[in-house]
Amino acid sequence: MLSGYLEKVYAGFLGMNIGIRLGAPVEPTIWTYERIRDTYGEIRDYVKEYKNFAADDDANGPVFFLRALRDDASDRRLCPQDVARAWLNYTREGMGMFWWGGYGVSTEHTAYLNLKKGIPAPQSGSIAQNGKVIAEQIGGQIFIDTWGLCFPGRPKEAAEYGAIAASVSHDGEGVNGARFFCGCIAEAFVSDDIEHIMETGLKQLPEGSLYEAVVCAVMDFHRENPDDFRACREMLAAEWGYDRYKGNCHIIPNAGVCALAMLYGDGEFDRTVEIATMCGWDTDCNAGNVGTVLGVMKGCAGLPARYRRPVNDGIVLSGISGYLNNLDIPTYAKEVAVLGCRLCGEEAPEELKNSFCDGEIHFDFELPGATHNIRVSDPFFCSVSHTEVKAHGGRGALKIVMDRMDRGDSCRIYYKPFYKREDFSDERYNPVFSPTVYSGQTVSMQLDMELLNGWECPGAAPYIRTAGDGEIHKQGYIQLEKDTWKEITFRIPDTNGDLIDEVGIVLEGWSPAKAKTLAVLYLDDFSVTGDSCYSIDFGKQRKEFGQITPFAMDHGAWELEEGRLCLMCYEDAFAYAGNYYAKDYSVTTTICPITGENHLLLLRAQGAKRGYALGFSGQGKVAVYKNDFGFLRLAEADFGWETGKAYEMEACARGAELSLSVNGKELLKVRDDTFAYGMFGCGSLSMGRTEFGSFRIRTGHYMGWGG
Repeated sequence: MLSGYLEKVYAGFLGMNIGIRLGAPVEPTIWTYERIRDTYGEIRDYVKEYKNFAADDDANGPVFFLRALRDDASDRRLCPQDVARAWLNYTREGMGMFWWGGYGVSTEHTAYLNLKKGIPAPQSGSIAQNGKVIAEQIGGQIFIDTWGLCFPGRPKEAAEYGAIAASVSHDGEGVNGARFFCGCIAEAFVSDDIEHIMETGLKQLPEGSLYEAVVCAVMDFHRENPDDFRACREMLAAEWGYDRYKGNCHIIPNAGVCALAMLYGDGEFDRTVEIATMCGWDTDCNAGNVGTVLGVMKGCAGLPARYRRPVNDGIVLSGISGYLNNLDIPTYAKEVAVLGCRLCGEEAPEELKNSFCDGEIHFDFELPGATHNIRVSDPFFCSVSHTEVKAHGGRGALKIVMDRMDRGDSCRIYYKPFYKREDFSDERYNPVFSPTVYSGQTVSMQLDMELLNGWECPGAAPYIRTAGDGEIHKQGYIQLEKDTWKEITFRIPDTNGDLIDEVGIVLEGWSPAKAKTLAVLYLDDFSVTGDSCYSIDFGKQRKEFGQITPFAMDHGAWELEEGRLCLMCYEDAFAYAGNYYAKDYSVTTTICPITGENHLLLLRAQGAKRGYALGFSGQGKVAVYKNDFGFLRLAEADFGWETGKAYEMEACARGAELSLSVNGKELLKVRDDTFAYGMFGCGSLSMGRTEFGSFRIRTGHYMGWGG
């Protein structure tokens, strides 16, 4: 594998998200090229501050559609239907993921409904099915960056895979955009010549394509006018503008902007994404695409701190798994790099494979500049940054500067495993979250300290914060020692049905005011691992982003009523929560059927189309179903349940064994090894109403516990 491959994947994915964040606030239709120019002039930094930035389709697609390589094409060549299944599996219909602008209006909405109706890919995105205008909008270009990241120095293969992925929803020039950018991204791993990179991208296109023509037109103009990007933008508007291409966001004008930005950016990351944003049209898409290319080409050293700092190694997504929606960028870069090794026919290095684990938190701070989204509660007292001056067993760590803290002053240093609506400035693409840490798990970290001023070494208390009441739960203070790595470990306590939205340490200055504490701490090897045992009390939950915390709802009307989760639906409807990679676990709740024949719990749900459902099914029946892009009944038994009556139901998965118990009596037990892990949840396969009480979840060794 190429030297520095992982770092360039990391830089490319960071670059994509920086570009998206920069371009998003000035995205049409309100913001025109002229309005951006007259309002902001020369953009040299983010134009809007966000509490936390909720990613949109430009980030959702590259993350979730690439999962086709894990779910279906894990041991063979990719085909369009593999990616189509990822579309259907990870999407909440009508919410998040992409723009739901209507059938025949939004290309992605159109393709999704085609797939739902059984039209396979690539027919689902074809010109024959949807017409040329719909098929050649920009989406075929904006969802494909990660495919390019998987093929370092192999532009032909990258372009082929990008085209396969894009063909689910696009055709013609829409697919050509995928070919071009995947080729450029792949070549950026081995070249720092932006014109050569673009020429390599052009070689992946069919001869005589319109996409090739607009890129070449920009390249020709640049040769004659190398210093004035606005003159080039005027040429594009006159000869390749939106007035010439129908639809909401056609790919050809935006392809011109991307080519313009890469050329006039003169090989610099910041100038390239800034120009892409200043040129208007689809600003976040264009800045995101060119950000990936330049991120790979320049590496981490080429990403300015002013753009990296607000991203802080974290993005939030809008898929069906609230767990997967909280994405740590360094960890994700490692996942992509492992896939890239596999696609290139190489074994990933053991060090890489062992540096992360599905379903657990492992922050090693080894990648250049990595912060893993660690935050501070009070930036007056503390700041965090990456350092390679000192580390525990590796080359990188998190540097925490405590600046002149008096005795009694405190600041929290923490990872954020769950978000609430109040954490966001807007509701872009309706993100939804399940915590990534739970009661019963073990938190571990290494701390070292340099005391620069003060009478005593500062103290640190590991803690969690519960989301509903905002209460800080400290686990006891530990006085730190100078120049000595100290391991801090604790088990997360029971939160009594609340969720956890912070986990970390509280730092306190222990010196009096006349000898203020000034110290540098180093944090390394932060992890949250092990089995969990927790509950979800609906009296402590809330409705946010149109969902009930901590669930992601797909179809149905869901409400909170008197401490219960209430579902009313006219078709299949399910809610999903928990660790996406949970294996052996039990789920216990009370179920009160109100109307209808289906009142179910979910086990090992890997999305909308994969997993198991167990519970009441048909009058006087209980059943176990397997959902593998369609529900199949695995087993059925008699049980005389009644509407209006509450029952305690437990669904359990151990290895290949699935069981269902009602009121303490086991009614069904079956074996099926199709799905080894997944989320839990609840819902129905048909019209009806159901009330669900508080949930209790036990994983691994906690399944043997009572009470």
